[in-house]
Amino acid sequence: MKRRRGDRPLGLRPDDPLAHAEPHIPKSIHLFHYAADALEEPDVAFVEGIAPYIEKPGVTWVNVDGLGNPDIILEMGKVFGLHPLALEDVLSARQRPKVDDYGTSLYIVIRMLRYEDELQTEQVSLFLGPNFLVTFFERPGDCLEPVRERLRKGVNPLRREGADCLMHAVVDAIVDNYFPFLERLGELVEDMETEVLARPSRSTLARVHDIRRDLLDVRRCTWPLRDAVSSLLRDENPLVGKATQLYLRDCCDHVVFVIDVLEAYREREAEYIGASVERLRRYLAESAEAGSVAARRARTELARTEERKSALAQGGRRLAGCRWMGYDVPHAAEVHLFSGRRSVGQWFCVQPRHCRYG
Repeated sequence: MKRRRGDRPLGLRPDDPLAHAEPHIPKSIHLFHYAADALEEPDVAFVEGIAPYIEKPGVTWVNVDGLGNPDIILEMGKVFGLHPLALEDVLSARQRPKVDDYGTSLYIVIRMLRYEDELQTEQVSLFLGPNFLVTFFERPGDCLEPVRERLRKGVNPLRREGADCLMHAVVDAIVDNYFPFLERLGELVEDMETEVLARPSRSTLARVHDIRRDLLDVRRCTWPLRDAVSSLLRDENPLVGKATQLYLRDCCDHVVFVIDVLEAYREREAEYIGASVERLRRYLAESAEAGSVAARRARTELARTEERKSALAQGGRRLAGCRWMGYDVPHAAEVHLFSGRRSVGQWFCVQPRHCRYG
């Protein structure tokens, strides 16, 4: 079996994050430190520059783009007191959406959608602490710029709340990013319906399966996410306040709505597959029947041609025999091979009244 990206080597400890390093992916660290009346957005190149901000009052948000350097992930874990098993899940990048409680911090996994020539999913890891939020993305580029702009504004409720409210803002932004992809998939489904009802081809069936694959990818992201957000609502945790749980309830409703739309698309896609297969089956059957009729006609025409050739050869032999025996065929030049309904052989049956002994 072919090993995929993110498969850990065999025989290593389960909490060893070094097994999942991806050096081809660049890294960058972005830091926000804010309070109700202050905001700092310094340039941080090393993990050592983050520690002083943790001691200050307020909320610290550290975002890491790229998982290519496991040493930075380990240093980040030491600074924020993150569990090694959670760091291993960060680097494996193939986790389902979930919520793990490690006592001093919550580890949350959510998957973000990207579209680069095709639909792709990316793991986003969040560590929520009493006064910090650490986020890890597989690659640079995300959908969190609206959250950053809200923090940069002078008067914003997000600046007055704790780290749990920031966690909700990040999760909600990633969930809202699902809706443009739903619209795109809806347009593809509508176009596919028109093509299936017209005259589907083999390429139509291939495109239907591509849409089905995209729907399954999004479904794998949303169903576990519903359970993860529900656990944040259901389980009592001092890191998640009551006010944040109210907002998470709205986020859970968005996830359920996405699931409902996906299920509707999947039902229509299943109908399109059935219709495409049935129409292709009928088309192939009609083509095979038309081909068999054409083949029978060709065989009949070939048999007639062979009959004519045989008759010509037989008539030629008879004429040659008449000449050799001394008979004269006075009207031989007027013999027409193909006229009326007589066969070729009948024209070459030399009658005695046409022949004269030489």
